Amino acid sequence: MNEQKLNGSPIVYYTDKSAQSEWILFLHAAFVSHKMFRTQIDYFQKKYNLLAVDLIGHGQSTDTKKGDGIAQMSDWIFDILKTEDIERIHIVGVSLGAVLAQDFANKHPEKVRSLACFGGYDINNFDGKMQKENSMSQMLIMLKALFSVKWFAKANRSISAYTAQAQDEFYQMNLLFPKKSFMYLASLNTLINKCQTGQRSYPLLIGCGAFDIPAERNAVNLWKASEPNCKTVIFENAGHCVNMDVPEEFNRTMEDFWESTSSAKQ
Repeated sequence: MNEQKLNGSPIVYYTDKSAQSEWILFLHAAFVSHKMFRTQIDYFQKKYNLLAVDLIGHGQSTDTKKGDGIAQMSDWIFDILKTEDIERIHIVGVSLGAVLAQDFANKHPEKVRSLACFGGYDINNFDGKMQKENSMSQMLIMLKALFSVKWFAKANRSISAYTAQAQDEFYQMNLLFPKKSFMYLASLNTLINKCQTGQRSYPLLIGCGAFDIPAERNAVNLWKASEPNCKTVIFENAGHCVNMDVPEEFNRTMEDFWESTSSAKQ
């Protein structure tokens, strides 16, 4: 992957154009980096053009200035697409990445070929009680990190993945997350319940792992109820970061989804 920094921003992104095909954008979970998609990049790099981003405060995207925050990610992604001359793109988001994928689709639907969100929730119809519980959970996570990043990463590993290998990989990436980067996530709630979902001009796939927390399964069910035409998938033997827990099944699922999307438009 070719590493580049978007001018006038803190965002570092990675591209592979070797396939000369449709583009895929990968948006990662909180506290890790684009490297959580390592197995997807290896699998798809000869089949699609790939774009992966380190979200603000994560990975290499830490060269920030005053006022930078997570709410600007959609603008920066739009600028990346413009810089790379990408007309439309398939978007895959996991956890935090699923929230940002939806925000981008809300603001720039004409740029979206398809949208796939895992371990997330419908940001346009997020239940007030669930939002409050989610905010409390985020506060507890931050308190753990203030005491010790290592303690914080250990607590996160079992929440974020189910298999031992995925837990270890998540833990190693989580250890590199800087404490100061929590402040860039402060504006995340400004993206919630700001838009009404209209008729989507692109296919939507949502899902989670069978061993994710019950609230996530409930979030997927509520989302499906509000958008019955979307496709859903529950990955067995997977927790929150499904692409890391069951990479082969995840890759097949995405490949089938993208192929069906292309076939439907022919």
